[in-house]
Amino acid sequence: MLLSTLDWTIVGAYFILSLAVGLWASKQAGKDTKSFFLAGRNMPWWLLGVSMVATTFSTDTPNLVTDLVRQNGVSGNWVWWAFLLTGMLTVFVYARLWRRSGVLTDIEFYELRYSGKAAAFLRGFRALYLGLVFNVLVMGAVSLAAVKFGEIVLGIPGWLTLTIAGSITLAYSMLGGLKAVIITDFVQFTLAMIGSVWAMFYILGLPEIGGLSNLISHVNVSDKLALFPDFSDPNNWVPILLVPLAVQWWASYYPGAEPGGGGYIAQRMFSAKDEKNAVGATFIFNVAHYALRPWPWILIALASLIVFPELSDIEKAFPNLPADKLGHDVAYPAMLTLLPSGLLGLVAASLIAAFMSTMSTQLNLGASYLVNDFYHRFFKPNASEKELVLAGRLFTVVSIILGGGLGLLLTSAGQAFTLLLMIGAGTGLIYILRWFWWRINAYTEIVAMVSSIFIAGYFNFGDSALEGWQKIVIGALLTTLVWVTATYLTPADEEETLRNFVKKVNPGGPGWKKYSEGISTEPWPVPNGILSMLLGCVAVYGFLLGVGQLIYGHTESGLMICGLGTVASIGLFKIWKK
Repeated sequence: MLLSTLDWTIVGAYFILSLAVGLWASKQAGKDTKSFFLAGRNMPWWLLGVSMVATTFSTDTPNLVTDLVRQNGVSGNWVWWAFLLTGMLTVFVYARLWRRSGVLTDIEFYELRYSGKAAAFLRGFRALYLGLVFNVLVMGAVSLAAVKFGEIVLGIPGWLTLTIAGSITLAYSMLGGLKAVIITDFVQFTLAMIGSVWAMFYILGLPEIGGLSNLISHVNVSDKLALFPDFSDPNNWVPILLVPLAVQWWASYYPGAEPGGGGYIAQRMFSAKDEKNAVGATFIFNVAHYALRPWPWILIALASLIVFPELSDIEKAFPNLPADKLGHDVAYPAMLTLLPSGLLGLVAASLIAAFMSTMSTQLNLGASYLVNDFYHRFFKPNASEKELVLAGRLFTVVSIILGGGLGLLLTSAGQAFTLLLMIGAGTGLIYILRWFWWRINAYTEIVAMVSSIFIAGYFNFGDSALEGWQKIVIGALLTTLVWVTATYLTPADEEETLRNFVKKVNPGGPGWKKYSEGISTEPWPVPNGILSMLLGCVAVYGFLLGVGQLIYGHTESGLMICGLGTVASIGLFKIWKK
């Protein structure tokens, strides 16, 4: 089904609005790097929180959820639900510390925390690695979803979808910087929530679905409803539940769920007015991302099992879809073709906006690394602020070309997700410990990063017969063993650097006792932070799973689980106020 004139009008209106925001924000954005990359460090918590949620929701997100549900059932979502643990840890422990650091990027942090040539090398290398390699990989995954969306919903070639949406994204990102990105994120989130909920209700009402009760009882769906995997089969619950909760959340470096905070989450915290707004923004992000958004996507994914029970059914319905793009993830955009004119345009606009939101964030973030931590640090330390902003705009052009090109080469959302997890497997614990253990040094991170890349390359492109979860666990263990060994075999950082870090950031704890003499330190935040983290997780998981039970018609258990979430929320806010 192709979009009607009304649908295209809605999509076009969003394009015009995005460009208008970019033009409006361009005057302030061009002043200096702080304005272009951090929106002047003056953003409120609610706008930043929504921006984080919007960025995390890209065109590939509902596709990934659909892929997981169709292959592993609803419980398959634990591979990303587990990241709530690191998200809550960031809220209650790391958000304040990041804001105190006063850096422009999380990579600049390296020369605040570490010393010597190794720190400088790490900063430069990491800037290129995250700004180009990792960033392009993320944008490639996002672009892949846009390609599939264009082929199925819009009825136009994938490359044309990328060209149009990418050009608009590039325009407002170059013009308005992070402020334009954050404001368009707010619009995107509003569109996305309205569109996904409305689409869910319409699809549930289709004759072939027959309402929620019929969906839940349908033979194609009934065995996919479990909120937890089958505990009688280790091959089921180990990769889906145990590995994500026991290993993945702390071991892997994944965009939006970096252990210890980082990436665009850190960038949003840097742009906050103060510590309080940084913490509030990160909390809102985790609540909305994990408890508010998943169920409309899940229900549409379940409905797709009735309309398109097999991949062959999708292939028959969309014969022009390239064979290498056919997968369970395309069932989501396939379901959207059932929507009526007007609603289809709204949902299409929201998904295009989701693509643009994530791409614009990655463009701005990647450019900030390449400008602040590579170009300005090593090549042009005396460059003017206007020159640095111009360099940032040029880097966005290069990045979007590379990311879009990679999107045309990838095949599935699951493939991209696994690869991203593998690349960072084993490095995550460093990003948690470096704040509280003085012995972590620049060599630790260098060795961890290099070893994880080689291990990921071997497992993904070698002759390994291991399952995806086995690759992540073994990769994490091997990388951890390597960097722990390197930590003790390499020299510690200079005492002056470590003392200055304690003085500025005030991390507290026994790990800094040696360097905190004469420095007034606050009570160590970790014990209360971990307690708050646990209560926050119980609260969010309680509402997520409780709502699921209510949807399934299990009223008593649903209310009990939601009640548990409510009790945890009350306890959390009591601790938070102290």
